[in-house]
Formats: sequence, C-alpha cells, structure tokens
Amino acid sequence: MADKTPYYIHPSSIVDTKDIGSGTTIWAFVHVLDGVRIGADCNICDHCFIENGVVIGSNVTLKCGVYLWTGITTEDNVFIGPNVVFTNDVRPRSKNKDFVLAKTVLKYGCSLGANSTILAGVTVGRYALTGIASAVTRDVKDYALVYGNPARQHGWIDEQGQKLVAAEESGYWVSPATGRRYREAAHGLVPESL
Repeated sequence: MADKTPYYIHPSSIVDTKDIGSGTTIWAFVHVLDGVRIGADCNICDHCFIENGVVIGSNVTLKCGVYLWTGITTEDNVFIGPNVVFTNDVRPRSKNKDFVLAKTVLKYGCSLGANSTILAGVTVGRYALTGIASAVTRDVKDYALVYGNPARQHGWIDEQGQKLVAAEESGYWVSPATGRRYREAAHGLVPESL
C-alpha cells in the first residue's frame, strides 16, 4: 500500500513529531524531537537536529548541518544557510540546573548566511540578511544587511536581497531593481505600497 502522508521523510531520519505541514521534505540523517511544529512546504536538509518546542513556519529552508534548540521560532519564508549555529542558554555551563532559556525569533523572509552564529535571545527582522560567518550578538532590524564579527549593519536590502540606495528625500531608501521606496522606522524599514 502506498504511503499517504502529505510530506516526505527520508528512511534514515528519526522524526518523533507528527505536526508536519503538507509538502514538507525531511532529508537524510535528520532528528526531529516530539513537540516540534513544522509548517507546510519546508525543506529540511541532511544532518539537521530540531529540539522539542521549536516552531518552524511554512516555506522554511534549513540547509545541511543546522541545529535548532528549544526557544527558537522561525516565521514563514525563512532561509537558514548551511551550518548556521544557534545558542539558547545565556550563560551555558555543563549540567547547569539554573539554565536560562532565551527566545530567538527569525522574522518573516529573513535569511541567515552560511556559518553565521546567532546569540541566544536575538530577533532577526523581516527580510533581514546576515552575511556568511557573521556573529549576530544583537537584534537585527527589518530589511537590514549585517555581517562581520560582531555583525554590524552595512546597509538595507529589499525583499529579493538587493541592496537599497538612499533616496533624495532623507530617511527614505529605494530599490534600484523595482523602484519601490522604503521609509526608515524604529524597527527597520517600512515598504511603501506600489
């Protein structure tokens, strides 16, 4: 009899949760603990580990070698590059009974470059992009381009990851690719309607 599940799990993977959205693919040697929620149309590549309590939105990509720990939430359309590292303990010690769990949030459409490290308790904003091997130690604003160790902001990007240019009017940015304008706000950029 044919398998009727609306998602695919490679036979080498151990997946304890049943809360998986349709169209999701879980590739080889992945371990997903019980209590994880995975949205629809996700792609979870080889050698990933997902701890209990993690929430993954829809259309999320986890490239090879990503470990998601309790306290991490990804919204929809997030890209996590190969070997991105997360922490969830503010002051880690072996067998620490006073473990302090910090919540990390990856907002809609953000992308994390390969080998980036994300400190516990950080929020990465909507459509933000971290460059490869960045050490992200503080919150990243919506549409921000950050890279380095520690990661610092080096500009703004649009929804497709194209770098924005300053508009003639102060506090505004423009996408050369689409002509769309963005206005600066406390939490990052806000796109204007087309």
